[in-house]
Formats: sequence, structure tokens, C-alpha cells
Amino acid sequence: MGPFLPAICVVLLALNAAVSPASVGPEDYSAVDEAERTANNDNIFDDYRGKGCVDDSGFVYNLGERFFPGHSNCPCVCTEDGPVCDQPECPKIHPKCTKVEHNGCCPECKEVKNFCEYRGKTYKILEEFKPSPCEWCRCEPNNEVHCVVADCAVPECVNPVYEPEQCCPICKNGPNCFAGTTIIPAGIEVKVDDCTICRCHSGDWWKPAQCLRRECLNGQTSS
Repeated sequence: MGPFLPAICVVLLALNAAVSPASVGPEDYSAVDEAERTANNDNIFDDYRGKGCVDDSGFVYNLGERFFPGHSNCPCVCTEDGPVCDQPECPKIHPKCTKVEHNGCCPECKEVKNFCEYRGKTYKILEEFKPSPCEWCRCEPNNEVHCVVADCAVPECVNPVYEPEQCCPICKNGPNCFAGTTIIPAGIEVKVDDCTICRCHSGDWWKPAQCLRRECLNGQTSS
């Protein structure tokens, strides 16, 4: 086994020499750095500053070229300092607009409410309706409801009644007035008892009736 020891030592010395730091020079590190920079450059995007502009989709525009950065943006002009975009004074959106689109430089109303809402119900434009017996309403073109409340005349009787679906009270038995505690019709003389004849005031139904009392003999009115 003695003759083989020198040979083994020679092999080990050769291997150590192959991996020794002294065998790697500065030029080797420079070559590695250059290779890494070359590989990384493949992933760097082009810089268009001062040369052009890029929109949201990645399209490149030359200086002075007009373009739209996005579907809802105003038109822009490509400059060396970047896009310079229009800023117009957009029209106001209708307060009754129910559908607004933003596909252009300015928002645009696509649908305006064509009905009125009143007390939880909807009505068509120019539709007339009665929310109560005393109200007459209409849905106006501006989507507002205008109503007129009935101004009831004073009934010409002391016992007016309210009928279903009617706003104002009515005198079912015609004009009348009080003669004491008795209600008598207007326009005629009424004998309220054997000795008294009464008549309503003309046009003044709320006043007590005018009555004329005479002497009575055996339940008969004396002449």
C-alpha cells in the first residue's frame, strides 16, 4: 500500500488548485455581472418619457398625436411632459335622470323618469287622478304632481251629509232651517203647531226661522 500514497496526495493537490480562489480573476466577476444585466434588460419596459405617450391599453402615441387614454376619458394630446387632456364644461345631468352613461368625455343621461310618484303610487305624464274625494291632481311633464283641493260651498241646510266618494257635503232634502228644534224646508210657510206658522229666511238658512204665533181657540188658529 506504500507506493500508492504519493499518487493520492498528488490528486488531492490538483483538485485544491482547481477550486482555489486565487484561480478566479476580476475579469471573471465582470463577465458574470454583464450576463446578469443582459438577462435583466429583457424584462425592462421601454421608457417613452419625452418621446411619446401610452394609453390604458398599452398603445403608444407620438408627440402631438391626439388620443383617448381610456373609454371614459376626455381626448388628450401627447406632449413631452405627458398627455394634456381636454377639460370641457359638461352639461348638467337632469335631476330626474335614472340612467347615466360614462362612455365619453362627459357623462350622458340616457333615460329620464317619465312618470310621477305621489303618496307611494306612480302615474303617467299628464295622467289625472284623485287621491282623495277632495283632491284633483295631474302628473305634469316635469315629473311633478300638481293638485287642486276642492273649495266646498257652504251647504244651504242645517243637516248636510257626506256621501262616499264625494268631497263636499250635500243637502239631501234641500235647503232648510231650524224653527225651534224642528227642521222645516225653506221657501214655504210651515205650521209647526196649532198656533205657530214659521218660514225660513231667504238665503239665510243659518238664522232661526221667522215664526208668527196666533191665539188659539180649541186648537184652531184664530183669524
